[in-house]
Amino acid sequence: MTNLLRWTVVALVTVHGLIHLLGAAERFGWADDPTLEKSTGLGLLWLVAAVLLLVTALFAALGRVVGWWLLAVVAAVVSQVAIMTSWDVSGSGTVVNAFLLVVAAYSFLLRGPFSFHAQWHHQVEEALAQADSLAPVITEEDLDALPAPVAAYVRSAGAVGRPRPTSVRADFTGRIRTGPDAPWMGFAGKQVNTFGADPRRIFLMEASRYALPVLVLHSYAGARATMRAKVLSVATVLDASGPELDQGETVTVFNDLVVLAPGAIVGAPIRWTQIDDRQVRGVFTNGRQMVTAVLTFDGDRLVSFVSEDRFRASDDGTAFVPQTWSTPLAGHTDDEGHHVVSSGVGRWRDPRGWFTYVEMEFEDVDLDPVRSGRSAGARAPLGRTGRPPRSRRPTPGPPRTSAPR
Repeated sequence: MTNLLRWTVVALVTVHGLIHLLGAAERFGWADDPTLEKSTGLGLLWLVAAVLLLVTALFAALGRVVGWWLLAVVAAVVSQVAIMTSWDVSGSGTVVNAFLLVVAAYSFLLRGPFSFHAQWHHQVEEALAQADSLAPVITEEDLDALPAPVAAYVRSAGAVGRPRPTSVRADFTGRIRTGPDAPWMGFAGKQVNTFGADPRRIFLMEASRYALPVLVLHSYAGARATMRAKVLSVATVLDASGPELDQGETVTVFNDLVVLAPGAIVGAPIRWTQIDDRQVRGVFTNGRQMVTAVLTFDGDRLVSFVSEDRFRASDDGTAFVPQTWSTPLAGHTDDEGHHVVSSGVGRWRDPRGWFTYVEMEFEDVDLDPVRSGRSAGARAPLGRTGRPPRSRRPTPGPPRTSAPR
């Protein structure tokens, strides 16, 4: 749920719980109110309702959303039973209980077992279960088959001397729009990719449009892709699939591989052709899909990825138009002497020229999260600054004996 809704729930339910606590005191006879019946049983009922409501408010404040909807339903029902014992005095509390039930229903749709969040976790677990857990260590000799700019890029990312990545998780924030004249939407997202014989990509994004929350789920497996979006986790506003999306998402998988996990380039099904000292053409193959991109380097840094093989979708996902797509990588940072991409943009070239449709900042990039001991479904840990660390954390490996980076 949004922060505004969450803190509204916290405030209302806390006050509601404190009122129930006062009601319990009155039923126990601890407070003098001649209009209310004194009863130990009623006192216990109001006390239990108060505790449930206050715990519901506490969990909402802490952001503990797993199963929160069930706790909220139980709290609202017990509260309503208590209210019915003194309807003339307490009936107005029904409004708060009705509000809490509506929010609980929304939380169920957002985080419950049939939600996009649950589907994301299920698909991630399935993908990681199939990922290779015994990847070989990358050596300097492995880079000999790569064009010089690509080899320098992989080396500078610190991949030599470490196991070849078989998966990656990324957490990110940014803003996105549907066209050059459309309004921007802020978003936060997370994705998991796996590499190998059957590369997969599971991408979940939470955005806001016209003050309404929008949830978007991209899934790619078996060289097939789907893209779905819901408003308020209820109304489906996008449900796309088909050969154009399959091809376009294969380009995205290629892009994720080279941007988020440079070490996975080694041994990947990519045919390279060096164009000049700065540019390389790569042809990535996955099953029946074959896509091409031109990568541009500045020294040992990747600065651009351009492909003619993506399709720009209409707002409702019913039509696709082939357009040139690029991801200029504007931000780089150093992580223990290794170059790491920290931010970038996505651009389309329509008949009027290039326009930026997404701006993204990587909050955390974690290579092989399961192998390194972190659950891929878990939230990125907070760093000392209070924000997730912007770093690529490779899986520990043997000491490097490779050539200087």
